[in-house]
Amino acid sequence: MSKKLDLKNHSADELAKLVHDKREELRVLRFHVAGSKNRDVKAAQKLRKDIARALTQANAPSNKLGASK
Repeated sequence: MSKKLDLKNHSADELAKLVHDKREELRVLRFHVAGSKNRDVKAAQKLRKDIARALTQANAPSNKLGASK
């Protein structure tokens, strides 16, 4: 994946499904890497960042309500 995902227009359900799918991809990737060489050595890092971005966006409305500066 070379482009960042645009997560601002996604609903909470879509973000939850995206996180679930990315975690599953990461799990499968870990099993494939354990058995052989991997072509894209940063694939796991990219997946973890995508998961973090989706979780951050999913929690963004609650962060705005709690922060008052």
